Amino acid sequence: MSVKQRTIKTAVSVSGVGLHTGKKVTLSFKPAPENHGYKFCRVDMEGKPVIDADVDNVVDTERGTTLEQNGGRVSTTEHVLAALVGMEIDNCLIELDGPEVPIMNGSSMPFITELEKAGAVEQNAERIYFTLTENLTYEDSKKKVEMLAVPQDEYRITVMVDYNSEILGTQHASMYNIRQFKDEIAMCRTFVFLHELEALLQHNLIKGGDLDNAIVLVDREIAKDKLDHLAKVFNKPNVQVKGKGILNNTTLHYFNEPARHKLLDIVGDLALVGVPLKGHILAARPGHAGNIAFAKQIKELIKKQRKGGASPTFDLSKEPLYNINDIMKILPHRQPMLLIDKIMELTKESVVGVKNVTMNEEFFKGHFPDNPVMPGVMLIEAMAQTGGILVLKTVPDPENYLTYFMKIDGVKFKQKVLPGDTVVFDLKLLTPIRRGICHMKGIAYVNNKPVMEAEMMAQIVKVKNQNEPTLVHSS
Repeated sequence: MSVKQRTIKTAVSVSGVGLHTGKKVTLSFKPAPENHGYKFCRVDMEGKPVIDADVDNVVDTERGTTLEQNGGRVSTTEHVLAALVGMEIDNCLIELDGPEVPIMNGSSMPFITELEKAGAVEQNAERIYFTLTENLTYEDSKKKVEMLAVPQDEYRITVMVDYNSEILGTQHASMYNIRQFKDEIAMCRTFVFLHELEALLQHNLIKGGDLDNAIVLVDREIAKDKLDHLAKVFNKPNVQVKGKGILNNTTLHYFNEPARHKLLDIVGDLALVGVPLKGHILAARPGHAGNIAFAKQIKELIKKQRKGGASPTFDLSKEPLYNINDIMKILPHRQPMLLIDKIMELTKESVVGVKNVTMNEEFFKGHFPDNPVMPGVMLIEAMAQTGGILVLKTVPDPENYLTYFMKIDGVKFKQKVLPGDTVVFDLKLLTPIRRGICHMKGIAYVNNKPVMEAEMMAQIVKVKNQNEPTLVHSS
């Protein structure tokens, strides 16, 4: 079942101060068209520069994630991006009249509250996920950061934090799917140790800091004059240490709220990959620098897979999703022009089909009698039929449709396909299916080595009488 992209119904705004600048800023969420993604716009600057929420635009991760593009810069982007991902909003323009996203209460919940007021609307284009098919690792030995992504059919995150502190100790947090974000992650606030806070205050680096927008952890005894000084800095009548080393009267939402907030940050930072993810992210002692480095690795993997630079492995011993009888219920092709035998995988944006090449193929009678080689045009046809399964499964009655080639580009043949070979066709959408038009990139493999690739565009057309189709170049 396909999932449609979503944007918000109406524009909404929220105002607050930037954590680091202390400047008041108004942030507005605005509806955006299909395939727009997330973009920030600095409406206070000349020309209103737009900054794509893209990991390639990250310029600083010191105390939050900062983006810069087209002469505009926006800081502390992670909490608002996490809110959009958590609400499963695909397309949104985020306007600001200042250089930094307001910190609010240090969590994503104030943004989610506004997004719920705005409401969501389904769009025509399909949501295209990046589904992880191989393990991916990142390690920073100096900071003891470890991150691992493994294949999973949901977006799942597991976090471990360990600051060698009696107050924080070792904490774990998990999110088993993105639908848990709003109720179990979004309200978890940023945290800071008191000794870190003192250093930041000394260097005037958190002008918008307040005891209402962060959990302050106290890991050592504090003198009364120090508490009085903090009360003056934060304009509070008094400051105390209560509970297990929590400054003032802050009550934790969860015993592991710090770990949950680190999970929140990962959701926001990995939004910069640019597509919703399906995979399990495991992170030990994560921070913005590691999150962004890992996001860059994921984006590079996406680029490789879309360009065919990474050779996947296929388990052909498992039960096929569709056997030859199932395929004949979907495709109109018959012997000798039915050129795929099995469909192994099928998602909303990809399909994997298999062709077992035997000496009994009709085309080997003339191509070539003494040196049988599968014709390139037949490889293209088999690939197109595999793609036809993907596009025909978007309609409830595929038997009433035919598929037609519209365009073929970038065809490359890398090695011969011979009798006895098993060809695996791996196709992925390049753009969402619109009005029955499917644009995809395909790679054919034998023994996990590419033998052929092509980009192709096809359209499905409903026919009243299959003996009288309106188009002529069938795939």
